[in-house]
Amino acid sequence: MLKVNSLREMTRDEIKQKQRDLEEEMFNLNMRRSLKQLDNPLRLREIGREIAKILTVLNEDKLGIKKLADEKVSVLAGAAKEKGKKD
Repeated sequence: MLKVNSLREMTRDEIKQKQRDLEEEMFNLNMRRSLKQLDNPLRLREIGREIAKILTVLNEDKLGIKKLADEKVSVLAGAAKEKGKKD
């Protein structure tokens, strides 16, 4: 189960990828449900809730309510910038 705080620590691209993965999983589960081969029908509900959380976090970022994490910068890149400033 996704936590909202962990979503806010992700970048927008990571969240979009997670959303695509969940939507694909939901599609596959719906296909299996139609064939009466679904093992865990509650997983559909869980995925729907996780997608709703993702959409909520993206909408909050869009409206400026709560911001997502910035693009990740490696520690080495940050050290190189500081070294350049000292010289």
